[in-house]
Amino acid sequence: MKERQHDKKIYLHGYVDTLRQSRLRQRLADSIAKKGISDTRVLQAIGQLPRHVFMPADMENMAYVDRAFPIGEGQTISQPYTVAYQTQLLQVQPGDKIMEVGTGSAYQAAILAVMGAEVYTIERQKKLYDRIRNFNFLTNFPNLHFCYGDGFRGWPAEAPFDRILITAAPEELPVQLIEQLCIGGLLVAPVGKQGSQRMIRVTREAGRHFREEVFDHFSFVPMLEGRV
Repeated sequence: MKERQHDKKIYLHGYVDTLRQSRLRQRLADSIAKKGISDTRVLQAIGQLPRHVFMPADMENMAYVDRAFPIGEGQTISQPYTVAYQTQLLQVQPGDKIMEVGTGSAYQAAILAVMGAEVYTIERQKKLYDRIRNFNFLTNFPNLHFCYGDGFRGWPAEAPFDRILITAAPEELPVQLIEQLCIGGLLVAPVGKQGSQRMIRVTREAGRHFREEVFDHFSFVPMLEGRV
C-alpha cells in the first residue's frame, strides 16, 4: 500500500505551539476557504501544520497572516492562500509521487507531506538547502526527500512523477520538467514575465500530448537556472 497515515502527532523538536497559535491556524484556514479554496484536505493541512516554525523567530507573530514574508537569500515563504491554490490545482492524493521545484522554506513541501504524498523537492540555493537539511522539525516527514540542484533539470533519476509543482515563475514551461511527468500526471506552475504571470496546469495525456489550462494571475519570484 502506498498510503500513509498522517493523523499522528507532529513533534515540534524544541519549537512551541500554543493554543493561541492553533486557533490562529484554524482561523487562517477558514479565511482561505472563504477565498475559494474548497479542497477539505488542503484546508486541513493548512490548519494542522505550524507555519510559525518555518519563519524567523522575530516574525513568528506574523505567521498566520495571509501574506508572504522574506526568509533570506532573496526568497519568501509563500502566502498561505497561494500555497493552498497551487495545492488544490495539483489534486494531491495519498501516495502521489511529487516533485517540487523550489524548496524555499519547505512549508509547501511539508503541506504536501502532511497530505500523504511522497515529495521530492529541489533547491538551487546552497544556503537555503543547508538550512533545510538541518531543520529538525522536518524529521516528522520521512516522505520528504531533498536535492541541491538546478530545478530546470528536474530530478530525472526519480522520474516519472505523478505531480510536479513549481514555486517560482519560468517565462516558459521547461520541457525537461514536463517530460518527467507520468501519463495522466499534472504539473502546476506560475508562468510568464514579472507582472504578467498566470497559473498554469498541464496534464500529460499520452506520450508527448499535453493539455494546458490557464488560471488566475499571480506574482512569483522568477525561476532561475543553475545552482548558487
